[in-house]
Amino acid sequence: MDFPACDPSVAWPPMPQPSGFDARDEASDRALRPKRLADFTGQGHVTRNLTVAITAARQREEQLDHVLLSGPPGLGKTTLAHIMAAEMQAEIVETAGPLLEKPGDLAGILSALKPGSVLFIDEIHSLKRMIEEYLYSAMEDFRITIQLGDGAATQALTLNLAPFTLIGATTREGQLTAPFRSRFGIRERLDLYSVDELSRILSRSATLLDVDADIDGLETIAKRSRGTARYANNHLRRIRDLAQVSYGNHIDAAVANEGLAMLGIDEAGLTEIDRRILHCLARHHRPVGLKTIAVTVSEDDATIEDIYEPFLIQSGYLTKTPSGRQITARGYEHLGVVPPRGVDQQHLF
Repeated sequence: MDFPACDPSVAWPPMPQPSGFDARDEASDRALRPKRLADFTGQGHVTRNLTVAITAARQREEQLDHVLLSGPPGLGKTTLAHIMAAEMQAEIVETAGPLLEKPGDLAGILSALKPGSVLFIDEIHSLKRMIEEYLYSAMEDFRITIQLGDGAATQALTLNLAPFTLIGATTREGQLTAPFRSRFGIRERLDLYSVDELSRILSRSATLLDVDADIDGLETIAKRSRGTARYANNHLRRIRDLAQVSYGNHIDAAVANEGLAMLGIDEAGLTEIDRRILHCLARHHRPVGLKTIAVTVSEDDATIEDIYEPFLIQSGYLTKTPSGRQITARGYEHLGVVPPRGVDQQHLF
């Protein structure tokens, strides 16, 4: 099988981004992304498995199996999708689950794919059930059925598709149905990065951004980036501005601390929204529902659940109970708030 070369002219629809992630950040983020698996820092188990799968597929001259990438936002799922396409020397077409409203939207994309192409669907858990089911035959047999006409005059037209690889990215793998998940031959989960891994990512990014940064400055940023490459690079870009204006384009620990303070990032990597969530829980002294938290902090409940809550839970600042979210003893301590009398300290840890 001959795989077509990547076509830089392919236009990608705008992708939804977490709150506070603007167009400038998206453009800079793309510029900092590695282009090959060998240059991808961290996620070693994922890159090893993908390297083997891609190498084997190319040696057999076969289409790469469909791939499902899961994990918290900002860990590199989109980057890996583009790297896989590049490694397979394939064109990539990118869309997102919320953009696909009806089967016709998907049919138009699928029918236009060239042989060997990669179709990347971000937020694939957001696909409507009828669209998800529409993908079944496309993924298994490279075939779709199109309904022509209405009522008694309806006719079904079967359309053969060019072989392609579907790469889906999700922060909520559990929302995919079992039949849909089973159609992905390769399923990989990305985990949060270590401080050392983030420091190495930041070192590469600093070189690309043409800013001088010592190891102490990079580690300071890495420690307060929530284990997430996107946050680390975003912080670096903002701190680079400070370094350029006031510190001779050099980032050390002091400059990093000053820049992070300007961004409202505290010593634990918590943002203003994180602290408002914890204050909300501390005021109630009991489990609180997600919607109540969302209204209190003026943020979308899905954003809280996907962007803010995972880090707060993993860091031990809040916990989920059957009746809602609850602050932990560590959360009270971080806020400098004494837990109220009568609160059982045992369950707070």
